[in-house]
Amino acid sequence: MNKPYAEQLAQRLEAKDAYVCVVGLGYVGLPLAMTLAQAGFHVTGIDVSDERVVAVKTGKSYIADVADDEIRPLVASGRLTAATEFSAVGRANAIIICVPTPLRKSKEPDISYIDGAVESIVPFLHAGQLLILESTTYPGTTQEVLQPRLERCGFVIGSDFFLAFSPERVDPGNGLFNTGNIPKVVGGVTPACTDLAARLYSKMTTKVHRVSSPRVAETAKLLENTFRSVNIALANELALACRAIDVDPWEVIDAAATKPFGFMPFYPGPGTGGHCIPLDPLYLSWRLRLNGFDTRFIALADEINRSMPRHVASLVMETLNDHRKCLRDASILMLGVTYKRDVSDVRESPALEIMRLLMDKGARVNYADPYVPELLLDEHKLVSLPVTADTLAAHDCAVIATDHKAFDYNLITERAPLIVDVRNALRGQTARGRRAVVTL
Repeated sequence: MNKPYAEQLAQRLEAKDAYVCVVGLGYVGLPLAMTLAQAGFHVTGIDVSDERVVAVKTGKSYIADVADDEIRPLVASGRLTAATEFSAVGRANAIIICVPTPLRKSKEPDISYIDGAVESIVPFLHAGQLLILESTTYPGTTQEVLQPRLERCGFVIGSDFFLAFSPERVDPGNGLFNTGNIPKVVGGVTPACTDLAARLYSKMTTKVHRVSSPRVAETAKLLENTFRSVNIALANELALACRAIDVDPWEVIDAAATKPFGFMPFYPGPGTGGHCIPLDPLYLSWRLRLNGFDTRFIALADEINRSMPRHVASLVMETLNDHRKCLRDASILMLGVTYKRDVSDVRESPALEIMRLLMDKGARVNYADPYVPELLLDEHKLVSLPVTADTLAAHDCAVIATDHKAFDYNLITERAPLIVDVRNALRGQTARGRRAVVTL
């Protein structure tokens, strides 16, 4: 007598005899595929990009947090491969979807990549498989979008097919936490679905936290980044308030952070960027509006954070004016254009909006960023400049928009005539040369 599908799959997962497909090989999917392969599973990463697939097959990385030396042994051992064809799903015991989920211009969720991925894998699905969605999305997506599509194929979820949601928690540029040591939250459509997903992740990470449903797991992910968005907005508003009373906001925050309980430090900056913090709270608020609930706190935080690039542009103009220079025709050097330190991701970067605002006012804007050799900003094609004494001296003002560790801040303070430091990168620097520094 054949064993039930759940029991068969559980045994394969426990023995690491399962074959796993990861759909989407971006900054979430590639590290996940590698971590599963390192744990002992055979993994195929599927991506529509020929370049990514070729890179993986040849042991080359296209993600800053992943080194070639980490990929090569996995490929050489046969535990990791890549493909553009979705037919590999037919051989898989578990499939994990890690595709982008951007916002539309209307600030509504765009799950077209999820829809596309599901439609591409459906022809190859069969009984006994586990499907997990990791893409950040609004609460209800797993059960309202994926589950009906699978049931139309004749599958009985929890009996002959298993479906769960487990949010990605990747933090690009974080040297301390990675896919292998960040706890995984797992919520399945049925207890059997949760159990199987938890079994898979327990083989590759330190801790798995089970929740009662995919909807809880989906909401938990959005709360994580809404929490960050709201607290960053509070720090940004504090910076504006402290400016009005001539107090250093970073000193205030450092003082408050000495309290061993009840306080977690967040710091001001030019605005939020990346795929998560600017978008995830809006996924949550959009879903809640459909249920007649108005998330005023989330909306206010988004408004404050999105206003910061305009505040920075005004600071640049005021700084120039204070030194008898006009913004129009002034030469501005943006130091860093990525959304955070030591990554190459420019998605939703506030630095880009600052550049647009300055250009609109007639400034001549260049940039320097060791992680972004070239940049297409609207119709402007720009090339990163080297941060040299001559480059700095040739510009009227330098704006530290991203505090990359690679920058020589001693050189910047010595050679840049004016500096607007919105990351507090120069705190503690000794005044030298001609520099005048303005912070948030």
